[in-house]
Amino acid sequence: MIDAPPQTECPPAPTLTVVVPLYRSAATVRPLVEALESLAVEGGHEIVLVHDGSPDDTLEAARQVVRGARRVPIKLVDHARNFGEHNAVLTGLRHARGRWIVTMDDDLQNPPEEVLRLLAHARSHDLDCVYGRYRTKAHSWFRNLGSRFTNWVSCFVLDKPPGLYLSSFRCLSAFLAREICRHDGPFPYIDGLILQATARIGSVEVRHEPRREGRSGYTLRKLVRLWMSMFINFSVLPLRLATVAGLLLGAAGGVVLVVVLVEYLFFGVPVRGWGSLMAGLAVFSGTQLIMLGLIGEYLGRVFLTLNRRPQAVVRAVEVGGPGARR
Repeated sequence: MIDAPPQTECPPAPTLTVVVPLYRSAATVRPLVEALESLAVEGGHEIVLVHDGSPDDTLEAARQVVRGARRVPIKLVDHARNFGEHNAVLTGLRHARGRWIVTMDDDLQNPPEEVLRLLAHARSHDLDCVYGRYRTKAHSWFRNLGSRFTNWVSCFVLDKPPGLYLSSFRCLSAFLAREICRHDGPFPYIDGLILQATARIGSVEVRHEPRREGRSGYTLRKLVRLWMSMFINFSVLPLRLATVAGLLLGAAGGVVLVVVLVEYLFFGVPVRGWGSLMAGLAVFSGTQLIMLGLIGEYLGRVFLTLNRRPQAVVRAVEVGGPGARR
């Protein structure tokens, strides 16, 4: 008789997982993790770090933190290249085991102790998602302007409740995390996936502190790419706006044509205005090119999705701390 191999029990899922995408955070990853380790979470917690192809020494700094972990399990997921913050967050959610998951930035502008406030609010109000809402934001005027624009537009594109503020500091239930992780497209937008999946969403006021090291990785180019993901991936509103613009310009052209004919036939006014004609052609041609570019953007994203452009590629996973599991 052959003895069966001993069965190893899987440790129970912790109450909380904190997911942190890392990019140019070599100087902040250690103090951030140390502060998160010191949190007192009933039922335990774990930390998932996602290195998103940072060009500096962030990966080595994160490895040292993981190898030196003693208080809570820490997992480091290494992307093969930079895929973007929202792709990194989805990778982190797929490696999270907690019944609740908090996503936060790596720049220490969100005080780690505020994690407990998000968790408590989500549990006490039975919500699937709780956003951190800032009374004052310590970002540059450029980032603040971009955030206000994004939140304003999302009311129309994503059917976001008007009073809800979207931020990267959020607490998700495990149920919601599983649902949004079903998305496998190459251009994810986390807040759009959340608003599509649930209506149990709230917010709680938290502190926002000045950035301690470096500067934001969000350039104008990256912000535009993020806005395009929100506009195009989750709504056909841009196409409808293009249709309305075409109708309005066509109607305006018809009115001008009627005016010119009436002046010529009934008042003998000669047809002139080469400059105005060229200006009108420029407006109409520019509008047509914008519409074609918009349609091309939709088709290009469909093409890349059908050709299975990867959402992310994980090179390696390292674990550390007590009871750490892959």
